[in-house]
Amino acid sequence: MAELQAAAPATPRRSKFALGDFLREYGVLIIIVILMIGLTFLSPSFLTSRNLLNILNQSAPLALIAAALTLVIISGGFDLSTGAIFGVASVSAAWLAVNVDPTLGMIAGPLLGLLLGLVNGLIITGFNVHSFLATLASSMVYRGIAVLITGGALIPVRMEEFAWLGRGRVGMVNIAVLILLVFTVAMMVLLNRTTFGRRVIAVGGNEEAAILSGVRTKLVRIACFGLTGFAAGLAGIIAVSRISMGQPQAGVGMELEAIAAVILGGTSIYGGAGAVWRSIAGVLLLALIGNGFNILNVNPFFKDLTTGVIIVAAVALSAGKKRR
Repeated sequence: MAELQAAAPATPRRSKFALGDFLREYGVLIIIVILMIGLTFLSPSFLTSRNLLNILNQSAPLALIAAALTLVIISGGFDLSTGAIFGVASVSAAWLAVNVDPTLGMIAGPLLGLLLGLVNGLIITGFNVHSFLATLASSMVYRGIAVLITGGALIPVRMEEFAWLGRGRVGMVNIAVLILLVFTVAMMVLLNRTTFGRRVIAVGGNEEAAILSGVRTKLVRIACFGLTGFAAGLAGIIAVSRISMGQPQAGVGMELEAIAAVILGGTSIYGGAGAVWRSIAGVLLLALIGNGFNILNVNPFFKDLTTGVIIVAAVALSAGKKRR
């Protein structure tokens, strides 16, 4: 009898945890739906196909980075160099397009991003440096390379052979959005349907256990950083193609936006759990907040305030799960 009485309080405790899990899983979608309903009532120009497609198109570069960055964070790492890789890949692609060949420039951007991402992974695993510090340092180096390539100047790229990637459409949908769709599906399959994806989750969940199970954890981490570098390079050439301009300062602050989107999507900052589709939803949530405040002409301070409060709530949910 005493045991039954002691077990009685367990029911509301499980319900509380179940609510927390539900919010971590679907909270970003709930906020998106509430935000869309509110903006639809507040502005007749919000729920139009043109505005919604524009939001998707503008968000595509950031979403590409967030999709790949999800794997890095699930594996227990951080990447603060994605904005710098975005910048150096974009100016390199622009320089090659202008001085050599437009097609070569478009190919070189993602490949250079892949190379720089692999360098990050090799530094982190080879020297056993925390990814936060390693990518913070490498971001400074990469940003310096971008300035060296351009001499601090802008590189105009006004070529039809280069512009189609950022401005071209299939029907009403921008090519950049279609690329994002394909890349997102590829990342989801890689994470959820392959041995590599299971190893990524295992490394982030318990690296020691993964090593004892025979997982080559260093290779897994290197591959994750390589994928994120590739995504940043791909995002860079899309941005250059869209604005017809290579800029050494392009992508400044983008790494923090990408991390915020991944955390908003419920991926654990401690590694071991997360989903690519939720990171994309996190990007869309940030984009909807920005779009909503713009069309309502609200003071930008409140946009930053709202975004910050939502991110803090997402981090608190993630920390709550870790404490359990």
